[in-house]
Amino acid sequence: MNLLELKNVTKQFGGLTAVGNFNLQVKANQIYGLIGPNGAGKTTIFNLITGIYNITEGEIFFEGKRIDRSPTFKIADAGITRTFQNIRLFKNLTTYDNILTACHFNTNYSLVDSVLRTKKYREGEKRLHEQAEELLTILGLEDRRDTIASNLPYGLQRRLEIARALALRPKLLLLDEPAAGMNPEETLQLLELIKSVRDQFNLTILIIEHHMDLIMNLCHEITVLNFGRELAAGAPEMIQSNPKVIEAYLGEGETAC
Repeated sequence: MNLLELKNVTKQFGGLTAVGNFNLQVKANQIYGLIGPNGAGKTTIFNLITGIYNITEGEIFFEGKRIDRSPTFKIADAGITRTFQNIRLFKNLTTYDNILTACHFNTNYSLVDSVLRTKKYREGEKRLHEQAEELLTILGLEDRRDTIASNLPYGLQRRLEIARALALRPKLLLLDEPAAGMNPEETLQLLELIKSVRDQFNLTILIIEHHMDLIMNLCHEITVLNFGRELAAGAPEMIQSNPKVIEAYLGEGETAC
């Protein structure tokens, strides 16, 4: 069974069709790429999956259950989290507190336990702090734990956003251009990090990215979007040599590098 499935999904904004009759099947533990020129509808699809936008037509299923009629928080509860194209951190909190705040999504004590500082509260807080420490280490942020998020280098802000998403213990992680603004060395490090995170957390990952080296070396399958519709889908080597994809990215008559 597919972990995530979009069936004939359409999103219209007035007379504009941002996504048209789009289908997608993502299996558990895959790293699946979603690529296309700017304005192709990639982030719109992320917004539809997470419930930020309502679909105009079609259906979205997660673990076999329809989710396109569910509110955003219910979709997050089901196990879908994301990062954003424009980084959205708590900029005035430290690296550690950004992660710890997200970890509180997993708390199992009540407001009364918190006020009375019961044993359940103390044990719960201990687990949350241990989880935050573990994520700091896994994402290579332990030496920046006390740095204010806005003062982190851009690449580390990206890592922190991934750490915060992982704190929610997702089953499906949506990464929206995680390599944006990174140099080649940082992009290579990110590639290895995403692979490691997928294996360590037993995740499925759906990624939007413009760095073709990252996508081609990372993903099991790729769908190419153009003007809100599927242009091509398949394994990276098939996508790389597809004439329609080459034309959409480089213009008619060009060849892929």
